[in-house]
Amino acid sequence: MDYLDKLIALRIDHDLSQKEIGKLIDKSQQGYDHIEKRRAKLAIEDFKKLCEFYGVSADELLEINI
Repeated sequence: MDYLDKLIALRIDHDLSQKEIGKLIDKSQQGYDHIEKRRAKLAIEDFKKLCEFYGVSADELLEINI
C-alpha cells in the first residue's frame, strides 16, 4: 500500500467525497480523481495540507522510519 492508497483509505474512512477533498486542496472533483487514479501528481503542498487535515505525519504515509 503506497501513500495514495493510504490517502484514499483515509478519505473513505472519514466519509468524505473526492469533491470535498478537492475543495480542501483547491482542485475540482475531477482533478482530485486524477490524482487518486495516478493520472496527475499530488503536489507536495497539497500532500502537506492533507497530512495536517487527517492528523497524520508524512512519515506515516510514506512509511519512513528514521
